[in-house]
Amino acid sequence: MAQITSSRSNTKVFYVLGLFNILMLLQNANCYEFKVGGSGDWSVPMDANANNYNQWAERSRFQIGDTLSFSYSADKDSVLLVNKADFDNCNTASPIEKYSDGQSVVKFNHSGAYFFISGVHDNCVKNEKLHLVVMADRSHNNQTASSPPPSPSVDEVPPSPAPSGEEAPSPPSDSGETNQTPAPSQESSPPKNGASSTVMSFVGSAAALVGSSILLGF
Repeated sequence: MAQITSSRSNTKVFYVLGLFNILMLLQNANCYEFKVGGSGDWSVPMDANANNYNQWAERSRFQIGDTLSFSYSADKDSVLLVNKADFDNCNTASPIEKYSDGQSVVKFNHSGAYFFISGVHDNCVKNEKLHLVVMADRSHNNQTASSPPPSPSVDEVPPSPAPSGEEAPSPPSDSGETNQTPAPSQESSPPKNGASSTVMSFVGSAAALVGSSILLGF
């Protein structure tokens, strides 16, 4: 009897750990890992006068939970997370965080501006630096606003009826002078939309329900 009880207890632990791993995977499934600059290489740009990293960041959409990876020679360079003043002045003396393992991954835990510079002052002066903005809420970024179609002009007055016995004047023909303004199209949705978040939430709830049923059965 004791062996049966022990076996059931071990089975419960196994299922609890399995359910926990599933939920953790679902939580991270909607996050994305960016490579700095697109390639992941953290180094002085070939054109020291160009803000290559900032230009790349402007074309990307960073959200809470995403990560950013840096690849560099650990014995020659590093990555510093700094404030705006230190970013502008390439001050490497008092970083918020320092990464120096050669393969650094930074997770965005909050929204707002992030400032990264090279740990080598001369490299920072040559534009080995990055400024990016993390969006506030992933689920709200897919909401797009559309304008209602233009209402008919109030200046258009229908012609008055012709007196009896007279032929009504023919309506003016379309000469192409009237320009119909099409309704504005919706803005394009961001690469990662709320639909995937909804799916992940549903799957996570289902997994929790199945796990609870399994545990209650033992």
